[in-house]
Amino acid sequence: MPKRLLTLIVCILGLAAAAQGQARAEYIGGTADKVAVGASGAIAVSDPQYFAFYSRRSNVRIAYKNVNLLEYGQTVSRRLDLAIIVSPAFLLVKKRKHFLTVGYTDDDGKQQALVFRVDKNDIRAMLASLEARTGQRVTYQDEEARKAGRG
Repeated sequence: MPKRLLTLIVCILGLAAAAQGQARAEYIGGTADKVAVGASGAIAVSDPQYFAFYSRRSNVRIAYKNVNLLEYGQTVSRRLDLAIIVSPAFLLVKKRKHFLTVGYTDDDGKQQALVFRVDKNDIRAMLASLEARTGQRVTYQDEEARKAGRG
C-alpha cells in the first residue's frame, strides 16, 4: 500500500474517532485488574456520566463524579535507534510520548489510578472534555506538557 494512502487512512480514522469522542490509547499501568498492561484500545469521553477505556479483551468505566485526579505529561527521547541505523542527524529529532493519568475512588472508597499513553493528536480535546465532565483541573507535569495540552 502506498505510504500516502496509508497516511490518509490513518488521518481519516483519527478524525472519525475524535468526532465520536474517542482517542487511541495504550494502558501503561495502574490498579485496573481487568486490563492487561500494554493493552491498546480507545478512551471514550463522549458519555455524559462515564470515562471509559475499551480494548479488545476488557473494558473499564469510571463515573466522572469519582474522578479526583487528571495528570498529563510527556517524556522526550532521542531517536538513538534511527541514529545508529540510518543517520546521526536523527539524534536531533525528539520523540515525545504523551501520558494521561486518571485517579479515582472505586465503589469501596479506595483510591485507584489508570495510566495511558495517548495519541498526541487527540490529547487537547480529551483534556478539555475531561475537565468539563469531572470538574477537575488537569495537572501538568511540566511546561512542555502544558503547551501541548493547552495549545
